Amino acid sequence: MSTRQPLGRPALVDHPIPVQAKLAAGWTSFMLLYAYVDILGFYTPGTVTDIIEGKVYEFDLSQTFSTTVLTVLAVPIFMVVLSMTLPARVNRATNLVVASLFVPFTVFNVAGGFYLLFYGLGVLLELVLLALIARYAWTWPRTTPAATTADGQHRRAARAQQDA
Repeated sequence: MSTRQPLGRPALVDHPIPVQAKLAAGWTSFMLLYAYVDILGFYTPGTVTDIIEGKVYEFDLSQTFSTTVLTVLAVPIFMVVLSMTLPARVNRATNLVVASLFVPFTVFNVAGGFYLLFYGLGVLLELVLLALIARYAWTWPRTTPAATTADGQHRRAARAQQDA
């Protein structure tokens, strides 16, 4: 039994998406989710009062605290660009390492959360994105040396025939 398409409407085509684009999209989604969880967290009772009093969770607000947080969060922000520009081998390794290192950092964010369901869901969604990033990097398509050599031999043979 075949599926029929409505007259005049061609079938949709799924074009393959490069791994680099999947990784960049994963890091972009991770950062958007991370930011929105933090922004919505400001609506948690007492959060703004604590910030005004110079506290974030148990930490004193200071230039050191802000610089540290900015430095840590700059890593996934830069992963968006690096995922699109690094060579495949370095790209794969970098994404695997950074995604793995961000798992404990992400889980830490649920500690001390007043709205455990809210922060727990945020952390769970962030962990899903990190798992997808790790999966995309881990399953990066490879070419076998034999296939590469065979392709090169075919190209050389075709060039030799054109030159003759």
